[in-house]
Amino acid sequence: MESTGFAHWLVVLVETFAVLFLMLLVIAILVVLVTWVIDRNQTHNSVLRNYPVIGHFRYWFLHLGEFFRQYLYSSDREEMPFNRAQRMWVYRAAKNSENTNAFGSTRDLHLEGVPFFVNAAFPSLGETHVKPQPVRIGPYTREPYDHAAFFNISAMSFGALSAPAVRALSIGAAKAGIWMDTGEGGLAPYHLEGGCDIVFEIGTAKYGVRTPDGKLDDQKLLAICAHKQVKMVSIKLGQGAKPGMGGLLPAAKVTPEIAQIRGIPAGQDSQSPNRHLDIANVPQLMDAVRHIRDLTGKPTGFKAVFGGMEWIEEVCDEVSKRGIESAPDFIIVDGSEGGTGAAPQTLMEGVGLPLREALPALVNTLIERGLRDRIKVICSGKCITAYDVAWALSMGADFVNSARGFMLALGCIQSLQCNRNTCPTGITTQNPRLQRGLVVMDKSERVAHYAHNVMHEVGIIAHSCGVDDPRELDRTHCRVMGDDGVSVPLVKLFPYPEMAAEKV
Repeated sequence: MESTGFAHWLVVLVETFAVLFLMLLVIAILVVLVTWVIDRNQTHNSVLRNYPVIGHFRYWFLHLGEFFRQYLYSSDREEMPFNRAQRMWVYRAAKNSENTNAFGSTRDLHLEGVPFFVNAAFPSLGETHVKPQPVRIGPYTREPYDHAAFFNISAMSFGALSAPAVRALSIGAAKAGIWMDTGEGGLAPYHLEGGCDIVFEIGTAKYGVRTPDGKLDDQKLLAICAHKQVKMVSIKLGQGAKPGMGGLLPAAKVTPEIAQIRGIPAGQDSQSPNRHLDIANVPQLMDAVRHIRDLTGKPTGFKAVFGGMEWIEEVCDEVSKRGIESAPDFIIVDGSEGGTGAAPQTLMEGVGLPLREALPALVNTLIERGLRDRIKVICSGKCITAYDVAWALSMGADFVNSARGFMLALGCIQSLQCNRNTCPTGITTQNPRLQRGLVVMDKSERVAHYAHNVMHEVGIIAHSCGVDDPRELDRTHCRVMGDDGVSVPLVKLFPYPEMAAEKV
């Protein structure tokens, strides 16, 4: 009797599944037929018009190809913008895992442009790395800033980043003793949460410190700089991924909270002007630096991507006229290889000098004009590993900023969806469901580990080169592989200039 009842229910179950299968089959056939009719009669896509239905597979494969190449087909050193070997180095550094390899490097040391360092014959005993000493920024300000860490968090706005990402960066930065640049999106409470040092960036739209017509609101700026954590103010003239173009925050990311912090309407695309309304030339830039520095008492400088050094020569001329105290306290040079959440491919790939040219050109100009000690140089542009940072210090940078390195430390998998509000790791999205994947306290530890390990390993390189401070690395300590397979000293490629007779 029991077996008969079981057989009956089994028959009913099979019949139910059969009906469901037939229904799904009918629905699938209808979907295919409707898609065929739509594809065949639309006029904007020739592939779908000629190959209805099956033409969609092309676009699915194109989309999935990004992910399959990353995991299955590309070698460790092939991918861009960061290959698997670079990403794995950052991941291990962020997890504070063993970061050693066996059997030999997979890096091709014979490729043109590859840098490597010249070790000293007799490094000092009893040490394996050297530590940086504090550097003073803004000696003529009311509140000069003394900072030792040479590796810091570059400009990334709240809005482009999620709240959990900003919180994790802030807490991790405080643990590591590094600064965090707010980016152009204003100062959010999440920036302050961890207690780290803050560099407040004023973008072309003056988010967070703007009047309704887009001019600088002195009272708002004073209120922001009243926070003891805010140590410096940076005027953003441009960034490497899109020189000559303001930032764009898509409407999907402009939540009421972000709109309130920035001082803009919610739910609308937020496009910054391509330059500051009140800065159209070098004298106006110098006026803006002076005004903000006098108003806030904080070290003030600017960030730019360079197409040449002619206008920096003009800055030096203005300093010569106005006096040494009028000089910007720092310049942030952003290489054209810089990243962003969204930028036109034309600008991202074809405009501006890469960091390897812009950094030595800026440093040499300041040396020649006698301003190198007065103006501190900060650089950014794909410096995510210890030897990238050591190279930048050798070129003459005082500090190195990184954005994407710290994004990788937060768990970024380079899915290339920063501009779509669909970031699978919760870093560059305002979708609460996706943000849930980013656990703040866990990721803040990784941010701190990453910063510590980069600086520690740069200290190892510096010790191996026989210097007592990582900032003592110079162009004599690094060589670069030439096109003939023979390395050339950096100092030969980019010789130090003589100081001009008439210096500032």
